[in-house]
Amino acid sequence: MPQRTFSIIKPDAVRSGLAGTILSEIAKAGFGIVAIKKQTISKHEAEGFYAVHRSKPFFGSLTDFMSSGPLILMVLEKENAIADLRKLMGATDPAKAAEGTIRKKFATSIEHNAIHGSDAEETAAYEIGYWFAGYELL
Repeated sequence: MPQRTFSIIKPDAVRSGLAGTILSEIAKAGFGIVAIKKQTISKHEAEGFYAVHRSKPFFGSLTDFMSSGPLILMVLEKENAIADLRKLMGATDPAKAAEGTIRKKFATSIEHNAIHGSDAEETAAYEIGYWFAGYELL
């Protein structure tokens, strides 16, 4: 049975013109796109989305970065979507990411790492609901 996950192509990758290339990699890996939209989010929206990290030292810079320009929000679907997307993305730190992963190829730092993906079913459900209304999910 297909599983859904949530992903963001982050502002650094959008600014660098990499969104199409990253979308192509996602499609080549067998993901279906259930919903997709390009938008700029507010600092307040970023703070709500990343609330789990509020007490961490990088919270301010993370929310500043995520609200710094357009990003691509996506709901993706395939068998084992969450684990498969995490593998395709690579480690958060691009220096530690496996060869061939999106972050190894396109990220410039641990914070400017090109892409976000849900890490668990509960997280995916929350993240999808945070950015997409039910009627937007085909």
